[in-house]
Amino acid sequence: MATAAGGPRDFTFRPLRTPEEFRHAETLQREAPGADAALAVPAPTLRTLQDNGGLVLGAFADIYLAGVAVAALGWDGTTLYQNVLATVVRPEYQNHRVGFRLGAFLRDEVLRLGLGEVRWAFDPVHRPSASLSVRRFGARPDALLANYYGRLAEPDGPRDESDRLHVRWTLADPAVERRLAGTLPTATEDAARLDGAAPLVETELGESGLRLPTAVAEPDGRRAHLEVPFDLASIRAHEPASVRRWRHASRDAFRAAFDLGYVVDDFASVSIAHERRCFYFLGPAPPPAEAGAPAAAR
Repeated sequence: MATAAGGPRDFTFRPLRTPEEFRHAETLQREAPGADAALAVPAPTLRTLQDNGGLVLGAFADIYLAGVAVAALGWDGTTLYQNVLATVVRPEYQNHRVGFRLGAFLRDEVLRLGLGEVRWAFDPVHRPSASLSVRRFGARPDALLANYYGRLAEPDGPRDESDRLHVRWTLADPAVERRLAGTLPTATEDAARLDGAAPLVETELGESGLRLPTAVAEPDGRRAHLEVPFDLASIRAHEPASVRRWRHASRDAFRAAFDLGYVVDDFASVSIAHERRCFYFLGPAPPPAEAGAPAAAR
């Protein structure tokens, strides 16, 4: 067994082994708050993945499964990588950094297999997923997948379009290693970067007191930021029709940015006039390095 480095020794991280553990992993996926049962990976498939090059990793509190990460081998014609299918943590353990520590353990296991990249996709307007994927792990988005799975069930609400932001995680990148070690931009640096960037999504406070998008702009060559809701659950609860507004605003802004060659290189939550807001940071893609030229310092 392995215990994730840098964290308290109250969780054990290891591959799942027994039929009972795989069944518990399936149940955990189905019962997670907001989960769509159609996306749960069944226990027999989990066992097959584990035995055929994939990874099914658990976070255990004693013998109790607190979280699971599921990945399968992927191949794009040039690169062999692990593609994450699911990462789920029980609600009572979400304040114990289990998701982050599962991801760090997944990285160790993928490197042990001799691979250098992990890919996955997450909801671009879900702040916790963006914060973990882009901010803490240093994964880099490269595509917006509109309504990727079709409409998915939402708790106590209508079925929602399933936009996903696809990311690549280059495991040995020094920038990734710094993020995993906890070296992050300061709040002052985030605020300064926000002030110097052009907004791709204009927003304002609505009558309900919730912030809503009002317009989308294309990048104009400068650095840019793209706002998404700080608390999507509150919008679903109090102004559910506005979820679609946020989703379509972010979809249009990401598509315009990617079409113009912009890259996303960070995500941050920032306090502005005592209001918590969150933003992706984007910039024009750097020019490709010339053959034989030394690599730029990171």
